[in-house]
Amino acid sequence: MNEYELHAYEEVMAWKRKLLKPSSLLNRMSKKMQTKINNYFPEKIQNAITAAIKNMVQATLTGSHLITKKNHSKGLTLAEKDRLVTEKLSAYRKTAVLEGAGTGAGGILLGLADFPLLLSIKMKFLFDAASIYGFDTKKYEERIFILQIFKLAFSSDDVRSETFKIIEDWDERKQDFLDMDWQEFQQEYRDYLDFAKMLQLMPGIGAAVGAVVNYNLLDRLGETAKNCYRLRLLSIPPYS
Repeated sequence: MNEYELHAYEEVMAWKRKLLKPSSLLNRMSKKMQTKINNYFPEKIQNAITAAIKNMVQATLTGSHLITKKNHSKGLTLAEKDRLVTEKLSAYRKTAVLEGAGTGAGGILLGLADFPLLLSIKMKFLFDAASIYGFDTKKYEERIFILQIFKLAFSSDDVRSETFKIIEDWDERKQDFLDMDWQEFQQEYRDYLDFAKMLQLMPGIGAAVGAVVNYNLLDRLGETAKNCYRLRLLSIPPYS
């Protein structure tokens, strides 16, 4: 490893420790309260979220409209790839912030449109990141890996821990995970962000909430994607 790769390795290890650290008591209590509050929202809103996530998973697996053109990143160093991904993330994050503020200001009808729009932004970023790091998204297994990254970024403690093990040992275990359980996938995602996104539908505060939430969600996804691909490129042994 060169100096930058050693630095990246240290960052991956720090990220791993933070990622696998159990949620605080406050976060667990907030989660229970969130679940109760979610039950008060109309069923049509819940159904819209579920449908958007299911369609996103299916579209990702077929890959028909998300396949990224081959990126000319061959020969680039890890530092250069990281820089390109950071630039991509910044652009997608700005788009997500504008989209969240716009739909949040528009009330319930436009607020509902935020779910599929934001999902599309997130998935397009992940496909671009995969391409920059040199992975071919035309391959079905790479699209499954993208969904695993998404799942890792937005899931509960237990599922996050298991998903990380899958990602950490992907080359050895990928044949066992070429079928995606979209039901678990969508439930974890919903549980992760339901409350915050529901607030986006509220008159008066929707625009501000939508912008902040979307910024943070893209930030978390970007950090997760960057470190997952670093794991593969640096060939960091599992459970190190």
